[in-house]
Amino acid sequence: MTQEFLRLKNLVLGKDYELSLAFVTPSVSRRLNRIYRKLDKPTDVLSFPLSPVSGEIVIDRVTAKKESKKFSMSATKFEKYLFIHGLLHLKGMQHGAKMEKAEKQLLHGSSNNRRN
Repeated sequence: MTQEFLRLKNLVLGKDYELSLAFVTPSVSRRLNRIYRKLDKPTDVLSFPLSPVSGEIVIDRVTAKKESKKFSMSATKFEKYLFIHGLLHLKGMQHGAKMEKAEKQLLHGSSNNRRN
């Protein structure tokens, strides 16, 4: 995990939270998406809470790179956004305005005023 990802993890979930981050191929993300979400297509990010103090985030970089264009973000910035999205799900947040606001704050706050 990069220093920036580690800092974000600690900010959102705390230092004692055990997090695994895996980068997978589209075929693996598709299989996981089919098993856990009943959707037969690759996905850019999945998060799996394993216990109250541990979880896993899975990112498909190939699918994420394709999706980044829809959000007008570089692949690197979009990957950071997906990581934040997964962290917030592990924290218990659901999709909606509150989650979107938190994502924007963390993404822009984490960029140290740099544009990616």
